[in-house]
Amino acid sequence: MNIEFRMLCLNEFSRSANRKVFGQGHAQEPASTATAHTRTEFSFTVDAPFEQVVPLFGANEERKWSPNWKPQFVYPSPAQDQRGEVFKVSDGQHSSVWINTALDLTAGHIQYAQVLQDVMATLIDIHVTRQGPQKTGVAVVYERTALFPKSNEYVQHLAKGDEGAGKEWEEAIHGYFTKRAAALRKRSAAPRL
Repeated sequence: MNIEFRMLCLNEFSRSANRKVFGQGHAQEPASTATAHTRTEFSFTVDAPFEQVVPLFGANEERKWSPNWKPQFVYPSPAQDQRGEVFKVSDGQHSSVWINTALDLTAGHIQYAQVLQDVMATLIDIHVTRQGPQKTGVAVVYERTALFPKSNEYVQHLAKGDEGAGKEWEEAIHGYFTKRAAALRKRSAAPRL
């Protein structure tokens, strides 16, 4: 799911919540104290070697295949992928804080914890596996938890969007490798001086 869609959903959620809090919405049932928790899994295959695929799930390297992904690194500076990296993602109105909790490129395990203040916490767990010399498997789990009951609807909405993220990620990464291969072919075909 792309960042613009997530932020658009959050903006609409915020406007809706503000109308209800300030008496501009419809009468409501008493608020439940239970918070939503969702878990969504998806997987896909990339036609490229493990060693080329696994680094692409670091927040800095993800920029190569996700043009709308614009993390603002807090640590380290300058930006580089490592366990413990901290960065923010913002749409101008809202900002979430992300922490890389696992970055084991040899084992193919990458994990992020993300907090959108007063809205939700998200855990993203990525496992990358060798399936052959030119084939790599990717399995992703999104766990989202509302921090307050008023965020339940938003969390459920994002979880629905997470269901289609596998196809998005697969197409974007495939596009990256296609462009990369074309650039390499062009470079090797260029006359040498």
